[in-house]
Formats: sequence, structure tokens, C-alpha cells
Amino acid sequence: MNEFDQYIRQGEPDKREKGYAWQTAIGLQAVDGLKPSEYLIETARKHIEGDITIDQAQQLIKSYYQSKSVRARDADSTEEADKVSANIARLLSERSFAFTVAGFTAVHRRIFDGVFKFAGKIRDYNITKKEWVLGGDTVLYVSAPDVRKALEYDIEQEKSFDYTGLAMAQVVGHVTKFVSGVWQIHPFGEGNTRTTAVFTIQYLRSMGFAVENDLFANHSWYFRNALVRANYQNVQKGIKRNAEYLERFFRNLLMGENNELKNRYLLVQAPDEWAESAPSSEDNRTSTEQPTEQVPEQLRVLLLAIAHEKLSLKALMERMGLKHRPTFLANYINPAMSEGLVKLLYPDNPNHPRQKYLLTAKGAVLYDSLK
Repeated sequence: MNEFDQYIRQGEPDKREKGYAWQTAIGLQAVDGLKPSEYLIETARKHIEGDITIDQAQQLIKSYYQSKSVRARDADSTEEADKVSANIARLLSERSFAFTVAGFTAVHRRIFDGVFKFAGKIRDYNITKKEWVLGGDTVLYVSAPDVRKALEYDIEQEKSFDYTGLAMAQVVGHVTKFVSGVWQIHPFGEGNTRTTAVFTIQYLRSMGFAVENDLFANHSWYFRNALVRANYQNVQKGIKRNAEYLERFFRNLLMGENNELKNRYLLVQAPDEWAESAPSSEDNRTSTEQPTEQVPEQLRVLLLAIAHEKLSLKALMERMGLKHRPTFLANYINPAMSEGLVKLLYPDNPNHPRQKYLLTAKGAVLYDSLK
């Protein structure tokens, strides 16, 4: 996520704002294992530089994929990432906002316009999603017949809430609870986390918070996993809903703290030594584990998912809650194998019926540093 650092750190205010919008838009694609194309990056740079408008940027991305054959588009896992990134950048560059159910659904419609046929439509069916952080279990989402009423209730309750006189820690606690509740409703078939993130940024801005989007850009996978943990409980396993991870995220965002945001802390069945090393809610410290910070988010999550096991492609995808095979190969497996971190059990026979992936010696060393 360093493509736009030059604009964010040294650029003029207009370029800095555009850089933040694009960085956040692209970073949020990681929640579904997506990665944008180089064409999208170059188009974003042209917009930041002022060579084209955001309308022209969106049209260029649309035309780029219209010019491809159907077969090429099916094989290209970046189309969704590119179109959604351009749409989010457009939304984040605007200052209009409607804190209503219609406004929330409009965010989803505009983000996924040209990507999902159901963009902006509240689901009429129940859903479950296997979560890596839950060891393959799912959060219980609101039942389809109750989705709209639940969303209306949460937004109306938030509208009537009075933040006057609250300390910042109390403000953060309430924002955490509200965002967690809205996400748990999961109004749409797909794209709920990205919609919640953009809606949250817009809402916080409407309240006067100068929200810089680095956290959503660089920790989108953590943001999603923290939402999962805030809404998951399993009495038989002794697991309670835990919003402290999500609160750390918002304390960093709104209070300028530097709480460590690492996915390994969120695993429900993490090894004891992982849990022991996790910072408490009172801690306010910055990670000094440089090797961990330098590993791209998607490779870090993949290594933690494999650990020291041997897993098939299907088992890995299920463990990580991802469904699109070409995307998973392009954005996770292939980069990991190119870096020499992951290898095949039967390298001379890629189509072996018992083919599995495992860490290399280099991957194992890096895995140990990630712990």
C-alpha cells in the first residue's frame, strides 16, 4: 500500500486527499482476498495528478474491461477489485451523506455498481460464512425477514444518541458498538464489510472527526476479523462476544493510539503462547516486529492459516473463508510460492489427487516470526 505515499506525505492538500481515497479503496479489497491491477494503479495516479477526473477514471476502468473478451475477463481476478476501488474512491471524494437505511443501501449500490446484479438490494435469503478466525465456524447473521427492520432500528437508535459531554474513550466505545451491530445485520449477500467501512468513514466525518483512512487501507483484514469476533459466541466452547479487538481499531482511528492490530490475536483457537503475547486493552504500544510488518497482509494471513499443516487448496480456502479459486490462486498462493514461502507436496505432479500445500523452510521461519 505504498503506491500513493508520495502524495499522502508530501503532496498538496488536493492530491493528499485523493491519495487517501484511493489507498483506502484499494486496501479494502483485501477483506475478500482481492488485489487491483496495475492498470487501476496507473489510472488512480492520473486522477491524483489531476490529468483526469474521477468520472473519467471510472469510465477508463469500465472501458478497459469491456474491451476484454469474455474468456479473458473470467480468468482475470482483478475486475471486481478495480471497479469497486474506483467506485469507493468516488464515494470518499464526496462530502454528501445520508444517515438512513436508504443511505446505507445507496453506499452498497454505488460501491458495487457494475459488479453485482444485486447491488443496493437487501437480501431475501439467510446466509452463513465460514470464517478463518473462527476455525471455519460462522457468525449468526440477522434472519432475512428481519434485516430491514433491524437496520432501521440501529440507525434510528444511533440518531437519537447524544454524544454531548462524553469522554473520547466513551465515544469510541459507543461507535464500536454501533458499527459492530450494523455489520452483524449483514444486509447484503456480499460486500457487507466494504459497505460498512465506507459508511463508517462517512458517518464519522459527518460528526466532525478528521478521519484519515490509513487504518482501513492497511488493516482491512483485521477490521473484518475484529467485527467477526465482536459478534461471535459459542457457549459450549466457552467463547463470548469480544469487542475489545474492534475497539482497539477505533481507538487508533479516533484517539491516535498505536495498539497492535494483528490477526493472530483474534483466532478463537490460537496457541496459548499467541494469546499470552497479545496486548491487553490497556496497552498502547507500537509493534517492533519489523519482519511481520513488512509481510503483505494476504501472505501473512495465508502463512498463519497453513501453520505447520499440510492442506489442500479447498481446505485452505474454506479455512480462510474465501470462495473464488482464481482469485485465491492469484492473490495468495502464487505470490507465496513465488516468494518461496509455500510449496506443493507433489511438485512433479501438480494435479496429484492428494495434492496439498505446506510451508517451505523459509516459510516456516517467517511463520515463527509472525507468531
